[in-house]
Amino acid sequence: MTTIALPSYEDATSRYEPVIGLETHVELGTKTKMFCGCKTDFGAEPNTQVCPVCLALPGALPVMNGAAIEATIRIGLALNCDIAEWCRMARKNYFYPDMPKNFQTSQYDEPLCVDGYVDVTVDGKEYRVEIERVHIEEDTGKTLHVGGATGRIHGATESLVDYNRAGIPLVEIVTKPVPGLGDRAPEIAKAYVAELRDIIRALDVSDVRMEQGSMRCDVNTSLNLPGEEWGTRTETKNVNSLRSVERAVRSEIIRQAGLLDVGTRIFQETRHFQETTGDTRPGRSKETATDYRYFPEPDLVPIAPDTAWVAKLKTELPEKPSVKRARLREDWGITEVEMQSAANAGAIELIEETIAAGASPAGARKWWLGELARRSNELGVDLVEVGATPAQVAALQKLVDGGKLNDKLARQVLEGVVAGEGEPADVMKARGLEVVSDTGALQKAVDEAIEANPAIAAKIRDGKVAAAGALVGAVMKTTRGQADAKTVRDLILSRLGAS
Repeated sequence: MTTIALPSYEDATSRYEPVIGLETHVELGTKTKMFCGCKTDFGAEPNTQVCPVCLALPGALPVMNGAAIEATIRIGLALNCDIAEWCRMARKNYFYPDMPKNFQTSQYDEPLCVDGYVDVTVDGKEYRVEIERVHIEEDTGKTLHVGGATGRIHGATESLVDYNRAGIPLVEIVTKPVPGLGDRAPEIAKAYVAELRDIIRALDVSDVRMEQGSMRCDVNTSLNLPGEEWGTRTETKNVNSLRSVERAVRSEIIRQAGLLDVGTRIFQETRHFQETTGDTRPGRSKETATDYRYFPEPDLVPIAPDTAWVAKLKTELPEKPSVKRARLREDWGITEVEMQSAANAGAIELIEETIAAGASPAGARKWWLGELARRSNELGVDLVEVGATPAQVAALQKLVDGGKLNDKLARQVLEGVVAGEGEPADVMKARGLEVVSDTGALQKAVDEAIEANPAIAAKIRDGKVAAAGALVGAVMKTTRGQADAKTVRDLILSRLGAS
């Protein structure tokens, strides 16, 4: 097998034009499944939330979940879609072990919501991502391949199927192809999914927790030379974090550019993103709609939403995330660039919750966009997964504001919190990191610093109080950073008669 030399990302995007498209699946937070009364609780024992309907036993008939239809319409309205006055469910036929019926009840040529859009901002520039359709369907079960090295079916000795997820209401949001993004394509893909997540979370119809699979993204990518027709697309399946969406697009651009450079054809196929390596691996050739043999679902009546009801739902939509960001930016007293940085880091909600827990806007932003953002980058995880909660960050800032910690000691406490050592106050006590402000305890360290630095002490006695900073530094070093700097400075000046 010949190894192809891959170009740099900058080189690839200077010569080829990427076109992206995203298909996002969102599990709705309904209490029961799409066509039966089974629970939808995450993390239940395998195959304990099933019944004859979602297992497709003979004679079992589906009944539509009205709450799921309403949630889908609300999503469509929030995405600026037109809502169909009449549509139908369809059978999407294909065999896979996690499909009890050997078909998925979905929608084909008559989706519930069409022709919407989402606007996203990256580095101060606004981009519009057009939505082709939003339709309702049911989720599949979950297959676990065991006995192999990769966790996939190839090389596995056996496969286990959990049907708890089969039949959970699932909304699929499909964009139109998005050309003209150039080298910003990966960032815009990430920004779109982040905005979509914020919109759906604001609607309170799903927890959109990508790490639990309740929001999953299929990323389509193709390349073409300037002025030529769009290239053949690949579909990277089930990308489960914002960071991975960006990396998947970037990786496919580089891989496809390398193949096109040597005249190799790009095949339409599904691919799998590898978190550890940051690249994609081949899955299967991509079926067309004809291969799925769609036909109308005969066991379900059509969906015909009342127009007055839809209009009422539209008036009840919550504040748009973009409007909310503008309001928060004014409340927090920050610039648009600073708010965009918080949005790009996925930190807005975390900062908001930290402020609600008692921290100041400046304090909340400092930790989430500073130390915690650095750790999330180092660990290669989204900020929400870094290991600290908004309540813990607020408690940490309260210790700083109360003078029990300085920023240096607080970073050490945060390190312990992230490591799972407990709440900030507990970590502070266990590690002995509390600021020492007792003058009696500090006086000895101050005297030693003065004695060890007579020349500096003489300058201070002569009125050059700025020189006190060197002695403060010496005391801080002796006390391992635990001394209260202001108290130390006051003691030094008093001792040397310069206060």
